[in-house]
Amino acid sequence: MAYHTPAGAPEISIVTPTYNRRDVLLRAIASVQDQGFREYEHIIIDDGSDDGTRQAVVSIDDPRLRYLSFDRRRGANAARNHGIRAARAPLITFLDSDDRFLRSRLERTVSLFSARPRIDVAISSFEVTKGRKSAPAVNRSGHLDSETLESLLIAQTLAIAGSAITVRKAALDAIGGFDEGLWRLQDRDLLLRLAAAGYGAEILGEIDWVKHGSTDSISRQRGGYVEAYAALVTRHPRLRERYPDIVPYMVARRILSDLVQARFSVALAEMQANRREPSLDFSPSRLVAGYVGGRLRRRRIAREAKVLASATSAGETPPVSVAT
Repeated sequence: MAYHTPAGAPEISIVTPTYNRRDVLLRAIASVQDQGFREYEHIIIDDGSDDGTRQAVVSIDDPRLRYLSFDRRRGANAARNHGIRAARAPLITFLDSDDRFLRSRLERTVSLFSARPRIDVAISSFEVTKGRKSAPAVNRSGHLDSETLESLLIAQTLAIAGSAITVRKAALDAIGGFDEGLWRLQDRDLLLRLAAAGYGAEILGEIDWVKHGSTDSISRQRGGYVEAYAALVTRHPRLRERYPDIVPYMVARRILSDLVQARFSVALAEMQANRREPSLDFSPSRLVAGYVGGRLRRRRIAREAKVLASATSAGETPPVSVAT
């Protein structure tokens, strides 16, 4: 399919939802303004902040910066969808307000999609920073077809986060954007729905953004993961059928991690959430069996995907699937 940028429109839209993060938001905006590529629009969607975010953003003299806001808090996914609808470019990438792009991000991304019109989704690698510590989250470069992408997503062997994702607007419109009923794992859900719709993804091994750990980040909360995972499985019921060992493995791994780190009350709450949620409800014996079998299956998926990613660089060969 051929994609064209309308006359006068930017080539790429950056969508940033924010809530009471004025200072780090200004860092994110500065990282976009520092890009070598200039034909963009940066859409800030303020989810009802009361910390002076509006005044700080509108005082920035940059016509490429667009400020939109809600009069009450509606959630990050509603803000992202509002930004997607407002976007004027045929290509959309995301930047969470506590993250920042490296200088090559936009130029490399636009060049990739311009040169490869059959690509609809790209997932880039990144660096995770928490305080003075940092660690790379790097994926092997290559093209994944939709089935392989789904396998890696459910096995959680692909390093992903919201700011890693770039999608053609037409593909986002086709699946309806983000699920506004999810409060966690929304990036994984978006990619699973893209995969279910037949979209594969180009995986980029070069780091082009930095994920900063924020104290108010939902992903850093230990409790509530199993409940969020149950919501994901509820929305994708075929995952339990296709990956009968990996689903209980992901639950067991989380509970075991809490036990090992002596977070006994959190582990108990997560076990109770597992039994309470109809999409999970695994018995202790099923969790043990799932942990053993799922761990082996997860390793096999990761190993086979690594081989396939190496063999399908730059889309020069037809993408093939990891066997399920």
